[in-house]
Amino acid sequence: NNNNNNNMPLTTTSEHMNVDSMDRQPSILTDDTYQPSLNKKVKLTMSHDTDPVLCKETAATAIDKNERKLRDLSLYIHSNPELGFEEIKAHNALTRALKDVGFKVHDHYHLDTGFRAEFGDSSTGPTVAVMCEYDSLPGLGHACGHNLISEAGVAAGLGVKAAMETNSCPGKIVVLGTPAEEGNAGKAIMLKSGAFQGIDCAIMAHPNSYNLLAGMHLALIRMKVVFNGRAAHASAYPWEGVNALDAAVACYSSISHLRQQMKPTWRVHAIISDGGKVPNIIPERSELQMYLRAPVYSEVLALKERIMGCAEGAAKAAGCTYETHDIGEAYLPVLANPVILDLFTANAESAGLDYDPSLGPVPRGSTDMGNVSFQMPSIHPLFAIGTDANIHTSGFAEASSSKEANSKAIQVGKALAFTAIDILSQDGVLNSAKMAYREQIRNA
Repeated sequence: NNNNNNNMPLTTTSEHMNVDSMDRQPSILTDDTYQPSLNKKVKLTMSHDTDPVLCKETAATAIDKNERKLRDLSLYIHSNPELGFEEIKAHNALTRALKDVGFKVHDHYHLDTGFRAEFGDSSTGPTVAVMCEYDSLPGLGHACGHNLISEAGVAAGLGVKAAMETNSCPGKIVVLGTPAEEGNAGKAIMLKSGAFQGIDCAIMAHPNSYNLLAGMHLALIRMKVVFNGRAAHASAYPWEGVNALDAAVACYSSISHLRQQMKPTWRVHAIISDGGKVPNIIPERSELQMYLRAPVYSEVLALKERIMGCAEGAAKAAGCTYETHDIGEAYLPVLANPVILDLFTANAESAGLDYDPSLGPVPRGSTDMGNVSFQMPSIHPLFAIGTDANIHTSGFAEASSSKEANSKAIQVGKALAFTAIDILSQDGVLNSAKMAYREQIRNA
């Protein structure tokens, strides 16, 4: 499967110091400079000769022609798992493949392992971006299947480019490489730095154990609580110590008791990341790291307030002081754009995928694609890869390199390409998607 070769050209035509304010909103929610494309009126100068059906046939042919090379690209990324912000091999392989087929590629785009590959002319129509993710999980490799996201993303870009060259499909297609989705919110960072400048809408799909058009991806705050006590010899003079580990244990226990009063859609996951150094020293410092999730950001803030109460009570009981710190960027829930999602549903069927629109959203994890969806019309459907294993397991990591998984990624790549073609070639689709987006933002 050519795993040792990343040069795979494609062809185409109590005393409390709250360090980070509990009420801090994610900055991208309030800064209008991050959504320039949504405030412009796009003039669609679409040719009457542009036939979406012919464009989609051309795109499917180009993707099929390169199926083996796309699979090799996915397998190379799968065989070389890299953590967030360290995806050097994946970055190089993906950018090389896109350069080889004629995309204008910006390497190391806003982040060391980010990239932006473009083709087309934004003056003739909308600009649609297809997301690529390629970071892995510590100790599990590609147990979230991000190699397949990259495969589908490159396939979609390749297909749309072929339609632009052969059938005069208007607009611009962007394949955007977004590092560090797993726990580091790479897209949120890229949004703040302007990496999404000029993009009108963003699409992607994520592997899963079953097909789902719109999962309930939760808002997420990552935080830590640090308790500070006083060290002492644990045997000779224990009464002189103030045990910070006792505070951490009490806080963890209080959170467990709190679960009875939490909403069914709220989630808290916590670990004691620092509990002392050796048993014969009373720990003077302890630390809990935790993820707080809820369907909407305001509920995450409400949950965080309850967690702060657990920390304060634990600190008072143990005689410690405590500090709280937010970790990195907040993740926002995904606002699946109904206009684009309807297009994807129809195109997925054309590509041979079976989605049940009546299947309602269920609480899942979180993704920085949610942050993107608060800035522009976006979708993030899930696609089955032929396994019963859940994501973030060794079984899913193994399935992500299977022949069936790669075949599904190719089908999804076609569905994304067809959806992009509809947005690019059909007058009024983008404006309808923007109107739906604005309504979602008003109700978020």
